[in-house]
Amino acid sequence: MTGAPPGRGARAVLRIVGLFFTAIGAAGVFLPLLPGVPFLILAAACFARSSPRLEAWLLNHPFLGPGVRKWRERGAISRKSKFIALSMMALSGVIVTQTAAPGWAKATTFALMAIGALFVATRPND
Repeated sequence: MTGAPPGRGARAVLRIVGLFFTAIGAAGVFLPLLPGVPFLILAAACFARSSPRLEAWLLNHPFLGPGVRKWRERGAISRKSKFIALSMMALSGVIVTQTAAPGWAKATTFALMAIGALFVATRPND
């Protein structure tokens, strides 16, 4: 990151947002359809700019840290996470086709999902 470090107020906001993302990410560890690691990656990014202590805690946590470390080291996503993400995108695509949304909205949705699916599918496996 370039530029000056965030000020005291910005660091406080980043810590609060990081804690919020950590809570959602931790819930994702236990809820099978909630993707926990993306929220934990966001939390780690917030902590990297606001609290080295919380960043170290998250990265070294035995349950929450491994996915974040693998992402930082290699940009890796687990096969299980890829399967869930791609399956949910496919299911969402089926649901979108059944809505009364205008054609341009459906096309935009499919284009964005295709970009997301391509990104997920091309990341290395952990």
